[in-house]
Amino acid sequence: MTTAIVLFRRDLRLNDNAALAAACAKHARVLPVYIHDDQKDAPWRIGQASQWWLHHSLRALQAALRERGARLYFGKGDTLRVLRHVMESTGAQAVYWNRLTEPAAVARDSHIKKVLLEQSIAVHSYPASLLCEPWRAKTKQGEPYRVFTPYWRSVRAGIHVTAPLPEPIEVEWAKWPGSLPLEALELLPRIRWDKGLVETWRPGERGAFETLALFCDDALADYATGRDLPGRHGTSRLSPHLHFGEISPWQVLHALHAHTQRVDARQRPDIEPYLRELGWREFSHHLLYHFPLTSTEPFNPKFAHFPWAKDDDVQLERWRRGRTGIPLVDAGMRELWHTGWMHNRVRMVVASVLTKNLRQHWLHGAKWFWDTLVDADLANNTLGWQWVAGCGADAAPYFRIFNPVSQARKFDPEGVYLRRWLPELANVPIKLLHEPWEDPSIAKRTGYPPPMLDLAASRKEALESFEAWHRR
Repeated sequence: MTTAIVLFRRDLRLNDNAALAAACAKHARVLPVYIHDDQKDAPWRIGQASQWWLHHSLRALQAALRERGARLYFGKGDTLRVLRHVMESTGAQAVYWNRLTEPAAVARDSHIKKVLLEQSIAVHSYPASLLCEPWRAKTKQGEPYRVFTPYWRSVRAGIHVTAPLPEPIEVEWAKWPGSLPLEALELLPRIRWDKGLVETWRPGERGAFETLALFCDDALADYATGRDLPGRHGTSRLSPHLHFGEISPWQVLHALHAHTQRVDARQRPDIEPYLRELGWREFSHHLLYHFPLTSTEPFNPKFAHFPWAKDDDVQLERWRRGRTGIPLVDAGMRELWHTGWMHNRVRMVVASVLTKNLRQHWLHGAKWFWDTLVDADLANNTLGWQWVAGCGADAAPYFRIFNPVSQARKFDPEGVYLRRWLPELANVPIKLLHEPWEDPSIAKRTGYPPPMLDLAASRKEALESFEAWHRR
């Protein structure tokens, strides 16, 4: 009668969980374990908003396991040390986990696997979070991809719809050895600032499937255009659920395909635009795996000595708090602060203003997003910020500078998004809403700040600085 440990990390689900399914199939008893160990993740220890999500996701998983007669063991600290303690307490002879691909996680898992194998403990790892593991996609020269389009063309050709793994049934759960309570992981904020997150999200496997169902019914058919409109429900909002593994990309793919098959062929939505966005998620993990230093250093080495402006704490704080006086930027930053999420189109705009108009280093933005996003993913965060800043793989050229006024007029023409997140401007007429500084009385009447920079002049300065640096 053998016992196995299933080590949960960012795979907080029972369905389509390869490690859990394999352990249940091969062993008489299974013990689910979660160990909170982020000390080796510096400088990217889990941010506060993500900690909030993790707490509630673990609580949902704990409840799901209890419904099935199991208990989730919680540990804190060094993963190997806690694993050894649990194995001694339960007599477990094997450990199963689903693979992570971030540099710190790869190093930690490799060390744990080596030590346990030396002690004759079986270790089994499985793919669970990506459609294509980073080392499987290679160019014809056997090199990692550096450009998205050929990468996705290659990966997409190998993706076929298959039924996800079902939740294991008739499992004998190992005797629970007693553990820390979930609260001992200290993931929730001591000063409760999370009201907006509570109102916005439902972490956990059930919440993930509810979000997916809503996307299929409400936004998928118009996704190609709707995804750019921040004032409507046009995106999937699955990113935090995918990051914490409450749902797998294979489950999403299968559900989208099943949904399209239920729709009349003449009205069948095209799922490829959304799959392409999943492809960017895959590409970001591919890049970070092969180029691990890019979480803090530019992918393009030429940018190592780029003349970013001197750190300006006043400007940075106004940007973080949504007090720049530029409506689309402020709306996005306030949405982020309140909900732990920001619409992707707006993310590009606020990042462009920070790195181009203000010429502040992209790491300032990456670190703020890391702490405030519930979907903070190291690979995606790195790719996104370096892409906008112009120093990443397949990045937008530095001279591409988003104009927040024209972007707002194009993608939020009626001001639905702006009025939602900037209540002081709710009654400003639409002709002035995107540029309230055109009427100085608005600032006096509403308290909304005047712009802290001249968009045209700062754009010109950024381009001149880039040209001067480029000619050196």
